[in-house]
Amino acid sequence: MARLAWPVRRLPDGRGEVWRWRLSGLGELAAARATLRSRLCRVGHPPEGDDPSSEQLVLAFDELASNALRHGERPVVATVVAGSGGWLLDVSDRSPETMPAPTVDRDPAQGGMGLQLVARLSVAHGWYVDDDCKHVWACLPTEADDRRAAASA
Repeated sequence: MARLAWPVRRLPDGRGEVWRWRLSGLGELAAARATLRSRLCRVGHPPEGDDPSSEQLVLAFDELASNALRHGERPVVATVVAGSGGWLLDVSDRSPETMPAPTVDRDPAQGGMGLQLVARLSVAHGWYVDDDCKHVWACLPTEADDRRAAASA
């Protein structure tokens, strides 16, 4: 089975309100998603609105955090920076020797397609190692129109 590389890139400089979760198990993800949805509503981006970008952020958050919890070492720290140019999502774990590896040639019914999904939803994505932590990140636009513009550039 072939694997695609998730690009090695430093985290972009993100400025804005920072939301952070320290996760120790998969059972904590539902509460983290609910809190993220609540915070999105507070800043004017309700996930159930006409623009799907907020719910896509929640989905990307869930995919990257659950990957870190399943394949990395705890603690897992998930950070969202709510900036004017979009959402910056960074998930770190204590397994720097294990690179994110999207699967290819796999039946989607078998799962394991989260990294490809996050790559499609984001305008940029990557990973890097810093202080014995692996960081996997993605930048998602705040509006669907921003994604279309970035994809055509």
